[in-house]
Amino acid sequence: MEILERISEQIAVSPHPLVAITLAAVPCPDTPIILTLHWHGFIREKLAPLEEAEVVRYTPIPSSALQINDRWTRLRDLEAAALEAAWELGAWDLARAERPSCTRPGADSSEALECLQAFGAFPYGVYGMEMVVSEAPDADELLGLAARRGYLMWMFRPVHGGIWKEVAEDATLNPDGTREPPCPLEPLPVTGERAKRTVYRFGQPLSPA
Repeated sequence: MEILERISEQIAVSPHPLVAITLAAVPCPDTPIILTLHWHGFIREKLAPLEEAEVVRYTPIPSSALQINDRWTRLRDLEAAALEAAWELGAWDLARAERPSCTRPGADSSEALECLQAFGAFPYGVYGMEMVVSEAPDADELLGLAARRGYLMWMFRPVHGGIWKEVAEDATLNPDGTREPPCPLEPLPVTGERAKRTVYRFGQPLSPA
């Protein structure tokens, strides 16, 4: 899986730091994965395209949703790749959410919105601007599967390339916010329970001076 490589490529070319990273997948082998990078920063909107022009509004930098088409057969392999990316990018932890079908009888309406967000398909914008810039041609098909079959989402906050470097008091980090591979934690089985959340802890607090 090239999850870490794709994230590193985006960090290298973006002038903005990351707030968080999410991965979403449906429990069907060889289906694409949606990688969403949530950036920190604002677009300064001016009355005219001049340096001295007054800024009239600040709008958030859109997130970037990318489709990864690597082949896979086991959810364990996806989770191992997510763990490795979170570990090497200096995250304090990685959270996995198991979400059931949002079209099942009795499902709350908020679950449909969460499903859309997980796959980079925000249904609304801010001041007419997109919340997510998506490069995911199969997102509609994945959303249909996720709505019927449920899905998994992984989330972490990177120190390397992120906004957390100044507050990261973690004894396991290199000076640049990375960690040396490999990740020492093994993936845990997916339970199939409704709304199950699993958290992998990586960090170690610094010892008092």
